[in-house]
Amino acid sequence: MQRFVNMQESRKTMKIKSVFKILILAVVLLSPIYMSGKINDGSLAAPYPRHFSRNLTKPSIEASMTAQYYDALDLASFGLSKPVFTAALKGFNKLMSKGLLNKDSILTICDFSKSSSQKRLYVLDLKNMKVLFNTFVAHGRGSGMDYARSFSNRSRSNKSSLGFYITEETYFGNNGYSLRLNGMERGFNDKANARAIVMHGADYVSEQFMNSTGHLGRSLGCPAIPMGEHKEIIDNLKNGSLIFLYFNDSKYLHSSKLLNG
Repeated sequence: MQRFVNMQESRKTMKIKSVFKILILAVVLLSPIYMSGKINDGSLAAPYPRHFSRNLTKPSIEASMTAQYYDALDLASFGLSKPVFTAALKGFNKLMSKGLLNKDSILTICDFSKSSSQKRLYVLDLKNMKVLFNTFVAHGRGSGMDYARSFSNRSRSNKSSLGFYITEETYFGNNGYSLRLNGMERGFNDKANARAIVMHGADYVSEQFMNSTGHLGRSLGCPAIPMGEHKEIIDNLKNGSLIFLYFNDSKYLHSSKLLNG
């Protein structure tokens, strides 16, 4: 009798172990599907970064997806380097994961490592894989002449401030139709509101101005854009999209919490 009971218990133990093994196997088999961007109903996740922050955990996968975006948008032909785009996308994904962006497909990059005579403003639609705008943008007069070399978060410095900004509401001020910017990086651009750093149009941001003076005009720290495009650009960016002001500044690149950690 005892032998029969032992056999029954042994069979139960074997069944439990079998079920446990099946569960482990299922997890192993389903993990690559989850990591590839599939969601619960089995369909592919939308091909833009709103799912990156939730799904991407391995640097190699993140690098691969970034490369796919870079190539699909053909950013090389627009003169935007992959390292700059990679940094911008990293901050985008981090702020998206925190639920801070209302517009989950618009990413704007100001590449201040380029001459002001170049079209160094890029407005990207990551959902529809389009470059919406590629145009001129001014830096602060305290940051330099043709090239921006120095940056500051201090009031009255007349310098541009590096880092990530989230757009807020529009208003009409001294520079006409303008867009408020909220600096997201403490110590680098978090005084943007106090300094009245906004995006606005300016007559000195034009090829005509460059041809007459030899360089693009400069602002008091605002990312000023061409008058002929400013309203359309601002309307695309307002109310919760992300703007990234980049320069190859070692202090910023190593200290930014949105780019590191």
